[in-house]
Amino acid sequence: MLQVQNIIFSYQESTAIDCVSFELLKGKNLAIIGESGCGKSTLLKLIYGLYDVEKGQIFWNEKEVLGPKFNLIPGMDFMKYLAQDFDLMPFITVAENVGKYLSNVYADKKQQRILELLEIVEMTDYANVKAKNLSGGQMQRVAIARVLALEPEVLLLDEPFSHIDNFRKNSLRRKLFAYLKEKKITTIVATHDSTDVLSFSDEVLVLKKGQIIEKGTPKYIYENPKNKYVASLFGDVNEIVVDGVPHFVYPHQLQIVAESDLEVEIVNAYFRGSHYLIEAKFRNEILFFENDEYILTASTVCLAIK
Repeated sequence: MLQVQNIIFSYQESTAIDCVSFELLKGKNLAIIGESGCGKSTLLKLIYGLYDVEKGQIFWNEKEVLGPKFNLIPGMDFMKYLAQDFDLMPFITVAENVGKYLSNVYADKKQQRILELLEIVEMTDYANVKAKNLSGGQMQRVAIARVLALEPEVLLLDEPFSHIDNFRKNSLRRKLFAYLKEKKITTIVATHDSTDVLSFSDEVLVLKKGQIIEKGTPKYIYENPKNKYVASLFGDVNEIVVDGVPHFVYPHQLQIVAESDLEVEIVNAYFRGSHYLIEAKFRNEILFFENDEYILTASTVCLAIK
């Protein structure tokens, strides 16, 4: 079990992590979400041992995670951390980068392991290409394979799919997270992408200004956002007041009806393939809802919450 107990960390006089506590069981996938600058990356670095906590403690299976003050080489042996800069060696091949930390004693096993990892990240055809000749997305996929090479107990991923094309990202996510579940590797993902959260994580932490403001399962947090900040992390959201109580409503939760108090004027319609995202104005505020058909600008319709 990973235990984070009331940790505090500051950059000079600015508090980046403020009394953060949580526990994570072995083999679980935790997503950390929040706006840019909320402390996601800093929290991962503290868990890995790249920084020293000012107060509090971090444990993995009752072994304390300690920072640079206590370790000549920062970072814990049983963890792997994938930063946003990839840290590949540019003048060696993809296969050599992936196998950099694997033993050469059993060459056949090493080669088999490299090929297995390259298949997971869909980079088999690039095994003999030098890293400096790869695109940003390809480098990111190689970096993912490299941190998996020695199969860590805990894997920390900082925006792991941010440079990868959408058409390849979905396949890669499915393969990677299925592999991590199969191997029971405890995973923490800092991400802006709601798909990483909703489809693959077991638990979610929502950070704001270095503090946890919400935690729970993805389904619960998505369906019961405590405020607009939390709801907006999953995409467009509308704040609609009913009987003096604010409700946070996603576009797909609104539908056109014959008559209601929520009469809106259409501002724009954005084609999304399976539907249109309609931008509308209600009492000088902008609302978004989904509709199967295009709606003319400046027309009016009535809406209701499904």
